[in-house]
Amino acid sequence: MARTFHLQIITPERMFLDQEVEMLTLKAPDGEIGIQAGHAPAVVSTMEGEVRIFAGGRWRMAAGSDGTATVTPEHVLLMLQTCEWPEEIDENLARQNEERAKEILRQKGSMQEYVLAKSMLSRAMVRLRVLRNAPKND
Repeated sequence: MARTFHLQIITPERMFLDQEVEMLTLKAPDGEIGIQAGHAPAVVSTMEGEVRIFAGGRWRMAAGSDGTATVTPEHVLLMLQTCEWPEEIDENLARQNEERAKEILRQKGSMQEYVLAKSMLSRAMVRLRVLRNAPKND
């Protein structure tokens, strides 16, 4: 039997996940990080990207925003601004947000508009990627 650790994913709006898992992968500023039971203690900044969770012999994928992961050998607390399962993502809205962000970037507005548009574009692209790549565990 694989070793597990306790994973909690929270956002300002809800407790997204609270369960025992075997592995977690997420995007960090210097690349993707994988976490298993017994991982060395760490505090990691996370970036907009796919959050992959392996538990019960199945992979599950979510779209996660930037945040922080606090890691101990037995527990991970992942605090994100947003986190969504594929079935919670509105594909049409994600596509509209992607196009809106691209248009804002083409207009070459202020630095603040640029930063907000880049964030909007990144979030939309992650949502669409999660919809496209999420394992089908039927």
